Amino acid sequence: MPIVTIQVTREGSDPSRDAVTAEEKAALIHGASQLLLDVLGKPLDATFVVIEEVPMENWGMGGLPVAEYRRRRKAGGG
Repeated sequence: MPIVTIQVTREGSDPSRDAVTAEEKAALIHGASQLLLDVLGKPLDATFVVIEEVPMENWGMGGLPVAEYRRRRKAGGG
């Protein structure tokens, strides 16, 4: 029984939204399950998918919190 964990930011896929929609989550669950079926032959009904939404303040890149990283990139500093 495979268990897949997908972490996404709470920002959503569109800058005007602050969360991933139920439809997007359903597509992620379907896509991950289908991938395991296609690659490993794992049945859809035996695959568990967990989606974890990570608040923006809880992740970073380039050694910086993501908000600061984005500010610097926008300003041309990184």
